Amino acid sequence: MATENLSKAKNAKQDEFYTQYADIEKEVNAYLEFNPDTFKDKTILLPCDDPEWSNFTRYFALHFEDLGLRKLISTSYAPESKRLKQELELTLFETESPQFDPQKAQTKGKIFVLDRDIDGDGKIDINDLQWEYLEGDGDFRSAEVKAFRDKADIIITNPPFSLFREFFAWLMESGKEFLVICNKNSVTYKEIFPYIKNNKVWVGTRNWAGGMWFETTNLDDFDKIVCGIYMKNTPSIWFTNLEHGRRHQPLSLMTMADNLKFSRHKEIKGKQAYDKYDNYDVIEVPYTDAIPSDYDGVMGVPISFLDKYCPEQFEIVGMAEDNGKGFSGKESKWDGVNPHCVVNGKNMFKRIFIRKKR
Repeated sequence: MATENLSKAKNAKQDEFYTQYADIEKEVNAYLEFNPDTFKDKTILLPCDDPEWSNFTRYFALHFEDLGLRKLISTSYAPESKRLKQELELTLFETESPQFDPQKAQTKGKIFVLDRDIDGDGKIDINDLQWEYLEGDGDFRSAEVKAFRDKADIIITNPPFSLFREFFAWLMESGKEFLVICNKNSVTYKEIFPYIKNNKVWVGTRNWAGGMWFETTNLDDFDKIVCGIYMKNTPSIWFTNLEHGRRHQPLSLMTMADNLKFSRHKEIKGKQAYDKYDNYDVIEVPYTDAIPSDYDGVMGVPISFLDKYCPEQFEIVGMAEDNGKGFSGKESKWDGVNPHCVVNGKNMFKRIFIRKKR
C-alpha cells in the first residue's frame, strides 16, 4: 500500500510529507554521540523545506546555539510550482510581515536565514529567523538555490520523492556533507548504488524495519489520524555521508554449520547447504542474521543488509541488477533480460553481493 501511494505521489507531484520533529531529533543526536562537533561552525542548508511548517527549520533554529552552528538557511518552493490540489495556507508569520506580497506568496519561493541575535535577548534562536522572497520559485536546481548550496557545509532535508534521482545528483555535484530522507529502494538505483558500493554514502542510524511516519496535507492519502494530524507511513530511510558509530559495529554471526543447524529461519535450518543461484556463483542468504561468519565467497543478501553494513567487516562487490559486473560471479547463464537472482528457477527480490573483508 505504501509503495502504491508513493507512486501516486510521484505521478501527481504530491510530495508533501512532513518529517516528524522526534525523528529529526533522534537521528541528529546519533551523529552528535559519535562526534559532538559534527555541526559546529557549520552552515546548514535546508532546501525544499517549507520553512513555516518544517520541523527541520524548527529543530535547527531551536538548537542553533546548542549545535554551535554558524548559519542556518532554509528555502521553499513557490506554491504554484508544486501543482498541489490543496488550497495554499499562509502563516501569520508571513501575512503579518511588512514585506508580505499576495502575488509573490504564490509564485516565489522563500528563504529563511538565522545567523545572529536580532531581538537582542542575548541568544540566537527561532525568534531571530529573518525571511524574504526569492527571485525565483525556490527549485533546488535553480542557480539561486545552487549558490546557497555551494556556500553551505551540510545539506539536510526531506526532498521530493518524485525528484530524488535529480536531487542526489545535485548533492553529489556539490561535494557537500548531507543528511536526507529517501525511499528504501533508492539505494538500488543505478545512479546511487555505485556510491554505496564505494563507501561514499551510506544509510543513517534509523532501523530499516518498518517505515517512517510523516505528517501529510493530502487528505486523500493518509494512513491514520493522530491528535487531529493526518499521518502517512512510507518505506523511507535516512541517507548520508556523515559518520556515525553504528555503521562501524560488526555483526555477531554464526558459522555456516551452526546456521544450518540452529538458524531460526526455515529457509536455512535443517538444510544440507545454502542455496546457490542458478545464474551466479553466489550463495543465497535471505536474512542478514543468517550470513555465515566463516564463508569467504560471494553472498547475495537483501538490500536491508545496508542497515547493518560494517565496511570493516564486509565489502560490497555488486548487485543483481548491475548485470553481475563488479564481482567474481558466474555469468554464463545471464540472459540479458532478467536482472534478478534465480534459485531453482525462481526469481529472487533485489540482492546485494557482499564478501567478507580480506
